[in-house]
Amino acid sequence: MLRWRGLDDVPTGWGRSVVTIGVFDGVHRGHQKLIGRAVAVAAARGLPSVLVTFDPHPTEVIRPGHHPAQLTTLTRRADLVAELGVDAFCVLPFNSELARMPADEFAHQVLVERLHAAAVLVGTNFTFGHGARGDVESLAQFGRRFGFLTEGVELITDNAANGITFSSTYIRSCIDGGDVQAAADALGRPHRVEGVVVRGDQRGRQLGYPTANLAPPPYAAIPADGVYAARFVHGGRQLPAAVSIGTNPTFSGRQRTVEAYILDVREDFYGHHVALDFVARLRGQLRFDGVPALVEQMDRDVEAVRELLVD
Repeated sequence: MLRWRGLDDVPTGWGRSVVTIGVFDGVHRGHQKLIGRAVAVAAARGLPSVLVTFDPHPTEVIRPGHHPAQLTTLTRRADLVAELGVDAFCVLPFNSELARMPADEFAHQVLVERLHAAAVLVGTNFTFGHGARGDVESLAQFGRRFGFLTEGVELITDNAANGITFSSTYIRSCIDGGDVQAAADALGRPHRVEGVVVRGDQRGRQLGYPTANLAPPPYAAIPADGVYAARFVHGGRQLPAAVSIGTNPTFSGRQRTVEAYILDVREDFYGHHVALDFVARLRGQLRFDGVPALVEQMDRDVEAVRELLVD
């Protein structure tokens, strides 16, 4: 898959293409439906498919300080999109100039002049242009003017969950509440938190449970405080892990940490980039009267992870 940052990266002489546009944070099941439709339309027309996304999240530019929790890093987003068959991943740097661009100018400059869109597919709730004044109807009007087909794709609704529409906002709320299983259902895979392993206070080692301490990137969507069963992803391996998120109240901690105890593995992952795929929440964060009670509970947590994730 081709990866472009900015329209200047689009190759000279780029021909017609089928385009889909959105933030696509999480690449959840609703996004997958839209992207799959765009890939299918492109294949039927014998054209390449292009996915256009934005970095940083538009909210951070329009309302500074209000960047939503990020479900996927940009690199992870590109990898997931590539798995869906997209031919080109185009990241538009979202800045004040792009935020002020009128909808018709966006359609002409981005979709027509640079990407030569033959068809544009978006979610039915898609908005664009200055003040979010553009929508699917206005995009269709620009398409008739500039010569591209427009198609709005309905988002997926989980009828078993009281008609909840899968969206990045809904998934963030699930993660914020610690319901990683509901998040996984909407994503179509476990929620992943990535980060570099950093040195901690090494208290886990003293307790018999050495942990890898993750330093996630800014804005990462971290599940609610508690203990989770997760898969520790590193170098092609997926290892069962008990993950503690919180401030370590038993030791009067103040800084929120993400610590993973990898079952039956004694390796030093310091400085390595790793990921955690969250499978289930085992319990909330608790304060214990002393170390023995804490270790007893950790024993139970590890056994619970073993039952869930070890064949």
